[in-house]
Amino acid sequence: MNIRAVVLREIELSMKSPFVTHQGSLETRPLIIVEAHDAGGNIGYGEVTAFPAPFYTYETLTTAWYVLEQLLIPLLSTSSVHHPRDFAQLSEAVKGHPMAKAGLEGSLWDLYAKQRGVSLQSLIGGERTSVKAGAVLSLEDNLEGKLSVLKEEGYQRYKLKVEKGHERQMIETVQSLDPDLPIMIDANGQYEEKDIEGLYELDRYQMLMIEQPFAAGDFYLHQWLQKQMETPICLDESIMCFHDAVQAVQLDSCRVVNVKISRVGGLTAALNIHDYCQDHGVPVWCGGMVESGISKAHNLALASLPNFTIPGDLSSSERYFKRDLLTSGIKLEYGEIQVPQGPGIGVEVDDDYLHAITKKRYVANL
Repeated sequence: MNIRAVVLREIELSMKSPFVTHQGSLETRPLIIVEAHDAGGNIGYGEVTAFPAPFYTYETLTTAWYVLEQLLIPLLSTSSVHHPRDFAQLSEAVKGHPMAKAGLEGSLWDLYAKQRGVSLQSLIGGERTSVKAGAVLSLEDNLEGKLSVLKEEGYQRYKLKVEKGHERQMIETVQSLDPDLPIMIDANGQYEEKDIEGLYELDRYQMLMIEQPFAAGDFYLHQWLQKQMETPICLDESIMCFHDAVQAVQLDSCRVVNVKISRVGGLTAALNIHDYCQDHGVPVWCGGMVESGISKAHNLALASLPNFTIPGDLSSSERYFKRDLLTSGIKLEYGEIQVPQGPGIGVEVDDDYLHAITKKRYVANL
């Protein structure tokens, strides 16, 4: 690959309304945008979707910036990278920090596809021209009003962020509004072994799945729960790398896997997880991180692969932010989103706006 420079930008996007889970509230969305430049003027874009505080995983935007500047970007100047997969292997020398790795690797995938004049979707073997979209309802949402709008927009799966002790109330409220709505709940690891009996009782709601009921890394309790429940268990925070996905499948700790490019360390790992789960009959879906249109475009390419059979956390550019980073937003039509077909991630970044909202910038010439 021809890589001349890497640029890091710290930005902050204004949200239309707070996004609230039991872990905390987002009033604005700070992000790190990664740019990979070549000598021909092409720019590949990636995004680091860590949060300011370590409530989702141990990574934060501060740690990600340090790891990128001090450890990961220097790898590009000391070793040859002919394909983005080479960077995935090269970065194994740095333990952990998957979100930092995913941001840089994402910029390389975008640049590599642009240099070859092909879409990222075609480069990775994606098949669908559009993907089904799912909505996420935070604890702050007015359920009746929000559901009415989301249903009208055509979202095909609804994820409810829940708080322990109040999950039944939320599920029953939604089902009273529309008993046929395809819903799931996301626990973000807040349950403990003492809560298992109560979780068994959620079978009666016949939901699509329960996402990450127990703490990340606890394959034992998830296995125990899944053996007793009809409702599929889906793992999110527990799947931090390809090996975690293998463990989860082999131990029967879940029947569904949520794949987030940023959480698993990049697109290379996400592709490997997709292929492994497909070979073992485990469906996957694409998770979201309240991210900008740059990450959404990467996610759409990934979700076009054949084993992404469940609508993911894929939404329009207008879902969360007052203004996104793209010149032309990602749009929802009849419950589906078209997969961009232009070179690379297939969307155009509004460079003037990106520059205007940049709070901090770092340039590494290679």
